[in-house]
Amino acid sequence: MEHNLPITLVYWLIALLPLAALLVMLVLLRWSASVSGGIALAIALATAFLFYQTPFDAALVGIGKGAWDAFFILLVVWPALLLYQVTDKAGAFKAIRQGIQEYSKNYLFLVLAFGWVFASFLQGIAGFGAPIAVVAPLLIGIGVKPVTAVVIPLIGHAWANMFGTLAVSWLATNNIVDFENPALAALYMAILLWIPNLVGGLMICWLFAKWKGIKEGLWAVLIISLIHGGGQVALTQVNPTLSNFIPTIVALGALFLLAKWNRYSEQTELEEETDILEDTDSESEEESDMSLNQAFLPYYALTILSVLALGIPFIQDFLSQLNFGIPFPGIETGYDFTIAGVDSYSPIEPLTHPGTYLLISSVIAYFWFKSKGAYDKGALSEIRKGVTDNGVSASIAIIAFLTMTQVLEHSGQTTVLALGIGEVSPPVVYVALANLIGITGAFMTSSNTSSNILFSPLHESVVNSMEGLSLAHVLAAQSAGGAIGNAIAPANVVLGTSTAGIKGKDAEVFKPTIVFCLITGLLVSAASIVLHLFFPG
Repeated sequence: MEHNLPITLVYWLIALLPLAALLVMLVLLRWSASVSGGIALAIALATAFLFYQTPFDAALVGIGKGAWDAFFILLVVWPALLLYQVTDKAGAFKAIRQGIQEYSKNYLFLVLAFGWVFASFLQGIAGFGAPIAVVAPLLIGIGVKPVTAVVIPLIGHAWANMFGTLAVSWLATNNIVDFENPALAALYMAILLWIPNLVGGLMICWLFAKWKGIKEGLWAVLIISLIHGGGQVALTQVNPTLSNFIPTIVALGALFLLAKWNRYSEQTELEEETDILEDTDSESEEESDMSLNQAFLPYYALTILSVLALGIPFIQDFLSQLNFGIPFPGIETGYDFTIAGVDSYSPIEPLTHPGTYLLISSVIAYFWFKSKGAYDKGALSEIRKGVTDNGVSASIAIIAFLTMTQVLEHSGQTTVLALGIGEVSPPVVYVALANLIGITGAFMTSSNTSSNILFSPLHESVVNSMEGLSLAHVLAAQSAGGAIGNAIAPANVVLGTSTAGIKGKDAEVFKPTIVFCLITGLLVSAASIVLHLFFPG
């Protein structure tokens, strides 16, 4: 990529300014996501026009692409809000909480089952925010406090982003760079992704009851992580497309076996010590007329639809034929930074989009619960109001986040951020920092795939110009970082707080997810250095 972008410390800090400001506003100042996103977008536009010689039409193309990217995510947000409201107003979550205790009274096990194992399964098959949108309300339904109910699936699903959704991120990455040995690159990626998987399970135990939670849940975490991480490592060498989906299915089966173990079937003293569960008097709570299976029907429908449409290759191939995107012209800045035009940008496949299955499940759920007499008079109006109240603010925030990202990309600021790191880093340091770049990309775009598409070509350019670097090592670190970064992606956080009904509490969600990113980021960077020093690229 030929350009004259100024790769200097001053311009690097200017490019960093919108992202740093966004993080400060969301976490430290605790401003709303919509306000923070709007201000960050304004800063990105200002730096683009004032310092990066970006023409108005180039910024406009970036805004248009960002709005289209946001539309893709909002196709999950609104149906997910609908599914939550339809289920909640029917009283189904109370029935789920009561019915699930027939299988296990151990709440730590249930939290791991929903927040880690089921969330990973949803990421393996559907992705695009579905794990957060679906699992957060389910955790609330079994008694978890709303903020923690959002944090847990954000942490629990992160590891599955690279090879999840039938390996869409892997396929995209493999298409835009030239791996000498794709199987080796996939192996290194899977090894590094095992780290956020294991840390995610342990951190969920920590959130439940600190060290006592880790002690109680350790065996379950180790067994499930061996299936998740070990299965993915092995299957990347056989069939990367199914390397995440199959282990997450097997892990679901393992839950039923673990639930028969007294350690995870019976209530323990941890339920009295944890502070993540709502205070409910189960003895005085009115017994629900709805059975667990009746209450869980919307999620059965969602799972069956997703597996049939996305898990069977010939059905997915047939449904994928219907797609549409928007054409965008190429752009060029005053620094000769160019982005080519496209005839169909990021085409949407409506018949394979998870939002479609969420919507269908919502419709099924409404008529199912209505047939059971679960709704009071005026329930439909309450459902509509609940969806609108949360959906509008979430939509504004997500549009602001993703348009900011595209403005940074189309002005060349994203490129300066990546190449600036490469300018001052020897090979071993660059390998370690590639993980940070991946996290930053996911924070910006709310997507492992987009993070890799954004930065992989830049990594390839650095590898080709720096002796001693291996593309397999660098992109393994980048991909692991892209997966981890989904835990702090603002669009994912807003999706979670919206579907959990805690609009405006984004800062409370960010604190533990940032800790997760710091811990896993450091561990992945250390492991990346080990791979670079001791294993061939």
